[in-house]
Amino acid sequence: MKDTDLCRNLEIEITILETWIEHRWLVPEERDGARLFHDADLARARLIQDLIGPMGVNDDGVDVAMQLLDQIHGLRGRLGLLMQAIRSQDEEIQRHILALIDEE
Repeated sequence: MKDTDLCRNLEIEITILETWIEHRWLVPEERDGARLFHDADLARARLIQDLIGPMGVNDDGVDVAMQLLDQIHGLRGRLGLLMQAIRSQDEEIQRHILALIDEE
């Protein structure tokens, strides 16, 4: 979706969106000189609205929350790759790895 569509969905002014992009809380896709936002961006923007609005989080707090969210997202991806690697092993090795994890 275009930035105007995102703003309409969120009921915010374009200047607010510009601020969020400057802070890198939202990173739109650039295509043919236009910024495009995806459903994940809309969900992220709604979280930003909740943090700033009802929760009263300041800009530094939103920075921390967005960084943590990005780290969690990255870790989930890495964990998925790790699980694929484990599943590609023989059953005996899979059981051994999972047993080691359960010991922790």
